[in-house]
Order: sequence, then structure tokens, then C-alpha cells
Amino acid sequence: MDRLGVYIHIPFCARKCPYCDFYSTRYNKETVSLYVDALIRNFRAFSLENGKKKIVSIYFGGGTPILLSPSQFDLLLSSLSECFSFSEDIEITTEANPSMSDKNKFSEYIKTGLNRISFGVQSFNETELKSLQRTHTSEGAIRAIENAYSAGFDNISADIMLGIPHQTKESLSSTLETAGNLPLSHISAYMLKIEEETPFNSEEIIKTLPDDDTTAELYLHTIETLEKKGFLQYEISNFAKKGRQSRHNLLYWKSSDYIGFGAAAHSCYLGSRFAVPSDITSFTENSIQGKIITDENPCDFSEYAMLRLRLTEGLSLKEAEEKFSFDKETILHRAEKFRKAGLINISDETLSLTKNGFLVSNGIISDLVL
Repeated sequence: MDRLGVYIHIPFCARKCPYCDFYSTRYNKETVSLYVDALIRNFRAFSLENGKKKIVSIYFGGGTPILLSPSQFDLLLSSLSECFSFSEDIEITTEANPSMSDKNKFSEYIKTGLNRISFGVQSFNETELKSLQRTHTSEGAIRAIENAYSAGFDNISADIMLGIPHQTKESLSSTLETAGNLPLSHISAYMLKIEEETPFNSEEIIKTLPDDDTTAELYLHTIETLEKKGFLQYEISNFAKKGRQSRHNLLYWKSSDYIGFGAAAHSCYLGSRFAVPSDITSFTENSIQGKIITDENPCDFSEYAMLRLRLTEGLSLKEAEEKFSFDKETILHRAEKFRKAGLINISDETLSLTKNGFLVSNGIISDLVL
């Protein structure tokens, strides 16, 4: 285990977005305090059982982690530094809502050890933001990013959503142009997925979405535009300036181990994939967080290949042969039809999806390795 990451789920929001199905609840000051105490208790329990492991990344996801105060982040990161050994260049990320744009507060967050911030912008178009029922404005998001940069965050990411209600190529171009002119080092551009148990799963919303052909055009346009702005695609939905790829997410895609803390957090550790129950009450009341085994044999060849094919660098069959037993010739034979269709590149026994291939990646991956 040469690379280990820590994920911390902060399941509190001022208001839940209607398209989101991540586990979260409304912010409550007292509950948050109990939750922070429970996280620290679990850091210590893990360290006692496993020793002081070296970690290369910490990621605070949510929910809206930035609802925690600087002093609470300081408590959590101080405890983590006692329970884990930090790599010299550790990446420590928090997700943030652009409605928080206080430069002085960003400065306080910097002092806690946070060195990367990811804003859930989604769009710089006011009509689209209203359709997503976001609490921030385009102007507010620009101010948040600029103030975070001025305060000392030099590694800033923004989420941009594709295929949202009323989106056009023109409105997306404007959003990408704005993003490209801001001090961002990373952009995640992902397609809206209508989840069953969300308010967005309604005919009223679905009829306002771009059709599949338009969404595909928006995706390819995003790749082309961001590349011109210096953001190179390194994964299906992720783009970065040179050397600014998300280290934490690369742990997932390269099948490295990670430990999750907090209600609904997931882990992949020592050959097992497991999750914490999605229940804040049980998490805060129990001495140690619960554990639900979700996969006793994760990261077999099929999963390894699926994750690697999400990356632009692709799947090296030579490297895979060192880890797994599989029929390489059959996979190369299956890949040939996709190569002829312009969906896969094959070079020195490395398979990588083309831009058009990423659009139909699920079908290709299923045909190749599942």
C-alpha cells in the first residue's frame, strides 16, 4: 500500500439541491459539534488498530463541508495529523458552496492546513442557476473564486454541469469562457444525471433537458474549449492545468486504498470495500462508526479495467498482466471493432478511449471486460 487517502463526509447543507442524492441533512450547530467529536473519536480508533499510516490526500466532501467553522477544521486536521503521517506534499481539499465568498474567512481556512478548494458552481448563467435552484449567483461565484485565490488558495477547482435545463451551446460557451478567465487550476465538467429519489425526477424537469445528441455535442464542445484554455482532460469528466490533477480522485481511479470517515462514507482498504451507515444519529452516538461490507473482493480485473479506461492515459494490458490473470488476446480482439469506429486508440497494448468513446464508455467497457 504505497498511496493512501482519507475521505471525510460532512453531511450538512443549508438547503439540499433538488438533483442531489448524496446523503445530507440540514445544518444544525449542536449536531455538527457532536459530529466533529465523533470524527475525531474514529480517527483515533483507526490509528490504534492500524498504526500511524502515511496519507497523500484528505478530502472533505458533502454535503457542504465549508459550513464547518475554521476552528472545527483546525480540530479535525490537528487530530488527523496525530493519527496519520502526512506526506510532505499532501493535498487537503474541501468542497465549498460559492455562496460563501468572505475573503477573511478563506484566510482562516488556509491557516488550518486546507490547500485546495472545490466550488460547486455548476453554471455561470443566471437562468440555469435558477433552474437548478442554486443559492448563489454568477457574480457571487466569481467573487468567491477570486477571493479564495486572493486569500491564498492557489489550487482551486470548479464543478460545471452539462445537460441541465435550458442549456444551449451558447450558454455553455459563456460559462466556459468565464471559468477559463478565473484563477482555476481544475474543472470537473459532468453531465446531469436524473436520480430516482430526487425532485428533479419529474416530467416537468425532464422535458426542459437537452436531448442526447445535444448533450453529446455539449460534452465534445467542453473538451475542445477547455483544452484551448489550458485545461487538459485526464479523466472522462475532469480537466486540469499541468500538474493540477485531483490527487484524491486519482486514488479512486487507480485502485489505490482510501479510508472513509463519517456517516455514508465509503472505503476501499486491505482488499475490502465497505461503507458507514447513512445515519448521523448512530454515527454520533456510537463509539466507533458502523461498517457495511459492500464488496468483499473489489478491484478485480473488470473493475480495474473499468476505472483505468475512465482515464485518458487508458488501460495498459502489460501492467494489468502483472496484477491479474485474464485473456489479453480476447480483449484486444474485442477492442478492434471500437478502434475502427474511432472510439478506442490501441498503442503498445494500451487501450484508451477517444473523446467520442467517452460518450459511450459504459457500453464499450461492458463489451470489453464485463
